Amino acid sequence: MKCYCCEEEAVYRCSVCGKTVCRKHARLGVICQPCTEAPKVKRVAVRKVSDNDRREIRMLAKRFWGEEKQLTFDKEFVVAELPAFVAKVNGDVIGFVSYAEMADALVIAALGVLPACQAAGVGRRLVKRVEAEAAKHGKKRLLVSTSNDDLPALAFYQSLGFQIFDVKPDVIAEKHGKILKGIGGTPVRDELRLRKSRPRKNIYQKMPNK
Repeated sequence: MKCYCCEEEAVYRCSVCGKTVCRKHARLGVICQPCTEAPKVKRVAVRKVSDNDRREIRMLAKRFWGEEKQLTFDKEFVVAELPAFVAKVNGDVIGFVSYAEMADALVIAALGVLPACQAAGVGRRLVKRVEAEAAKHGKKRLLVSTSNDDLPALAFYQSLGFQIFDVKPDVIAEKHGKILKGIGGTPVRDELRLRKSRPRKNIYQKMPNK
């Protein structure tokens, strides 16, 4: 699946026209609700990864990020070798989420959904499965990081209850040995870290009147 503007691999789907675009040709802007109608993706099955699925994860990782390794929270992971969940339609993998164990947390090492299937709730379902896995194993937090240019990912994770708690300047630039151009030509330098903790008492609840 190519970017409609060039021959680069597409990473995102335009929520207005539905065309697929690469990072270079993606743009950010205000869009009204009627123009964000989700694509119809029927019969999506979310399952634990099988050995046969790992080849597909490798291909998707190279397609989305140009490599199988992801650096997050000061550790480098080979995403296809991690525990994972995959989303399938008619037996074909359309998305995946890989995760790893870190002390009292699970960290999402990689999350990817084919552009044509984005904005249909697939990524949300994948993250919810990892969240359930964290609760099952008694983990207190779910962690994830993203690059400073990836505002769609940042908005997505915050919509699921994640909060930014740390920024690591220049981590991504140092990994690649140069400053890459990201969404809309934004310089890709920094790692933004987010976390989601178990539900607790509402800290914003108003204090009782005295």
